[in-house]
Amino acid sequence: MIKNLIFDFGDVFINLDKKGAMEKALRIFEMETLSDEIHAINALYEQGLISTDEFLEFYLDNFPNLDKDTLLETWNAILKDFPNYRLDYLRQLAASKKYKLILLSNTNELHIDWIKENIHFYEEFKTCFDAFYLSHEIQLRKPNANIYEFVLSENKINPHESLFIDDTEENIISASKLGIHTWHINPEIEDMTSLFKTKQDLF
Repeated sequence: MIKNLIFDFGDVFINLDKKGAMEKALRIFEMETLSDEIHAINALYEQGLISTDEFLEFYLDNFPNLDKDTLLETWNAILKDFPNYRLDYLRQLAASKKYKLILLSNTNELHIDWIKENIHFYEEFKTCFDAFYLSHEIQLRKPNANIYEFVLSENKINPHESLFIDDTEENIISASKLGIHTWHINPEIEDMTSLFKTKQDLF
């Protein structure tokens, strides 16, 4: 029986434009694909291992024709809307007190700052969860196994009684290896509000 629900944030609650944001970045940077160095810097930033100033400095040094505002706009282009009905669904889940609710997101300070500024109910959203983990704050990052081990240990929960919802396959695979039940949600055709219908075999 599932007692714990562990949610990703992007493309589970807040809609993302991954394809459009990547196309914009490649156009701005005049690249066909992002370099290994850029991927590495982005991962370090997402894990909170470099500061926002260091992150921006890297890009400004490597793309001197770009200004800070352009970089910020490009970096935040992935973020879209957070539909109210998903917050309503989460409120109902929290009010039922049937499950321990946990958020586990790979994110970064700049994206969270944008969300705080543009999603007016962000603080209420946070209060719906029993635990709220952002990768840059805990310095752990999906799909590394240690981030799931951290969540299980910190909350004293059994992986076999836990369901993890995420839109990224590699995150799902690594969590399932620890015995955590998973839902690899496809944001193009599925919505988190169909949780109990989609995963009814677990409840």
